[in-house]
Amino acid sequence: MDDKETQTRTAVVTGAGSGIGRAVAVELLRTGWSVALAGRHAETLRGTAELVPEAASLAVCTDVARPEDVTALFAATVERFGRVDLLFNNAGTFGPGGVPVEELPYEAWRHVVDTNLNGAFLCAQAAYRQMKEQTPQGGRIINNGSISAHTPRPQSVAYTATKHALTGLTKSLALDGRPYGIAVGQIDIGNAATDMTAAMRRGALQADGSVVPEPVMDVADVARTVRHMAELPLEANIQFATVLATGMPYVGRG
Repeated sequence: MDDKETQTRTAVVTGAGSGIGRAVAVELLRTGWSVALAGRHAETLRGTAELVPEAASLAVCTDVARPEDVTALFAATVERFGRVDLLFNNAGTFGPGGVPVEELPYEAWRHVVDTNLNGAFLCAQAAYRQMKEQTPQGGRIINNGSISAHTPRPQSVAYTATKHALTGLTKSLALDGRPYGIAVGQIDIGNAATDMTAAMRRGALQADGSVVPEPVMDVADVARTVRHMAELPLEANIQFATVLATGMPYVGRG
């Protein structure tokens, strides 16, 4: 391990192979962080790393719903970089869209819960253990919530339930982390321009049954917000931040 790696802050970013996770990983890498890139597909993780080839990155194939994968992810990160200063708990899935509650298969519900909620818990638990043990003690966890942590879209029961639960997880982690210098916050994101939201620009189902195109925002603005939260001193914490496309149907009645 060279001097540069021991002096540079280290982040673990889950879901780093695409979308918001990729954007945040690139923002951190280009501004001097060392980043462990976690995701299920080696080729997409390599693609993220190649966007900032001169930076210190480590790609670890990880299914966050598997405890053994999460353990291996944090072990590899500490072996390479020596510590964990930040976890961006970002991996998630929406599940099948356009499915009424009464028709949603239990397997689909369970997959969303395992990824969005259980995976976030497992990664936070592993980060906690490392942050308590390392010297200097402490670190930061930022959970990727969603506008759905506040208000659901139609036919999104699994996704919305997990994102509401993530808010409780954030609050509990933040409280329990105080004695150890572990700061925990949440960023709630609305309509960042990624592959996952591409369909919104063509038309998204609204609560009144209509289908309306929705505005999106540059995902780089989300990444910069996460970096701002990450680079605060541990004595300060942004508990909740909401970043959304200005004209999306959320504030007020549409």
